[in-house]
Amino acid sequence: MSVPTESSAGTIAIRPFTVPVTPEAEIEALRQRIAATRWPEKEPVGDLSQGVQLAAIQALARYWETEYDFGRLEARLSGLPQFMTEIDGLDIHFIHVRSPHDDALPLVITHGWPGSIVEMLNVIGPLADPTAHGGSAEDAFHVVVPSMPGPEVRAAFRSLR
Repeated sequence: MSVPTESSAGTIAIRPFTVPVTPEAEIEALRQRIAATRWPEKEPVGDLSQGVQLAAIQALARYWETEYDFGRLEARLSGLPQFMTEIDGLDIHFIHVRSPHDDALPLVITHGWPGSIVEMLNVIGPLADPTAHGGSAEDAFHVVVPSMPGPEVRAAFRSLR
C-alpha cells in the first residue's frame, strides 16, 4: 500500500509502495472458481487456426487451480523496492533498484501490452549488480521498471516527451 506525501511545492511526490499480501481465503476462492469453469466443446480442428486448443487451456487452468504458488510471486515482488507517483493524474507504480556500483547509469525497462513487471524480474538483479552475476561493474545500471497498466498510461508517458 502507498500513502500520498506532498513535496515542498505541494505536488504529489514519490511514495513507497508495499505489495499487499492476498489473503488465503481469496486464493482458495479463486481456485474454486477455476475448478468450476464451464468448458466449451473441443475445437473441431487439430491445429491452432481457431485459437488455443481446449486441452491446453484446461492444463493451464489445472496448474493454476492445484499447483501455482501465489505466495512465491508475492515474496519476490516484496523483496524489491517499489514506489508510486502521480503522472497526469494517474498513479504509476514502479520498481526502482539502485545499483551498488557508483558509476551505474539509469535504465528504464518496460514491458509490452499485455504484460506486466513480472516479465522483467529476472533481469533486474543482473542489470543492477552485474558483478554478483559474473559481469563487471562497468555494466551496472540503476533499474526502473514502471507498471504499464494500459493504453491510458502509455498515452500519459507519450505526453511527457
